[in-house]
Amino acid sequence: MEDETEKQKQKKHSAMLERLSKRGQTRSTNPESSAESTSSFFSRFSTLKTSIESQLDQSQSFSSDPTNLKLHFQSISQSISDLEKLVAENSYLLPSYDVRTSLKTVSDLKNSLENLTNQLIPKRKFSFKNKPTKKDDKDTAIPQPKQPSQLSTLDTRLAVRESPGFRNKVGEVLVARFRGSEVGEFAVSDLDSCEVRILGSVRALFVHRLKNSRVSVGPVTGSVLIEEAEGCVFVLASHQIRIHAARKCDFYLRVRSRPIIEDCNGVRFAPYCLSYRGIEEDLRGAGLDTETGNWENVDDFRWLRAVQSPNWLVLPESERVGIVDLSNLKNGDEEI
Repeated sequence: MEDETEKQKQKKHSAMLERLSKRGQTRSTNPESSAESTSSFFSRFSTLKTSIESQLDQSQSFSSDPTNLKLHFQSISQSISDLEKLVAENSYLLPSYDVRTSLKTVSDLKNSLENLTNQLIPKRKFSFKNKPTKKDDKDTAIPQPKQPSQLSTLDTRLAVRESPGFRNKVGEVLVARFRGSEVGEFAVSDLDSCEVRILGSVRALFVHRLKNSRVSVGPVTGSVLIEEAEGCVFVLASHQIRIHAARKCDFYLRVRSRPIIEDCNGVRFAPYCLSYRGIEEDLRGAGLDTETGNWENVDDFRWLRAVQSPNWLVLPESERVGIVDLSNLKNGDEEI
């Protein structure tokens, strides 16, 4: 009886959304198909992993040619990013333990790449500071904008620096309107006690070094990457969300794949609660109009045990903020 009821509910959705919303039921209602998909994932994962390990092993042979070595490392970084994306896209059909194990493998590969980078390339070439002090820094800065789509820490910092956005503000209300057209990457960095309001869609959102701030964002059609946040509230809808080094933050999410946290503590999660005129149309255009329930299916990158991670929890309903309505913005807000 329960299966019949569930099937009737699922008929209301399109085939694509049904596949996402049935993440847990797929294995039980069609075990053969699920086993096939899982087997396909592990086969692709293993092939990519082996290829990356082979590339890492070959790195020493490029050490005499700095230019080719840098290109070689960029290729490996992209391959690791592809591997991480593969895990994110298939996380809804995998058991939690397999997701965590796969992410641990990705983390180990990233650490291996970082160690080789530090060993074979002088550190100054990977030092992205706000105040360049050497001419070499300018020379190496040219290819950097090509990398923000990758999900590494260094790439996130590059994207924050190169993308349009809000930076270095204290105690301000910052508004961006992108209704009617999707923009590319947008960065929010080095804010203290600010409120960020973004209406409309962006392709990617990079958040870096926020304190005691609130960030409310319309649909993000790609990824949200958050690094170093403390005492903040985030209201976000995205296809992928990754959070690194967040402390005592609340996240109100709608997300197509499981949110990933790393080196976080005291973070809490609740469902997406943003409202503004036209948000339903924006969410529909981004493929985020249906609640998947993944806001509470959090994968802790640093917690591989079978028991619940102590670093995050579901935000009690009595402590949630309610609907965040951006329909009426105050005059005088700083706006893009």
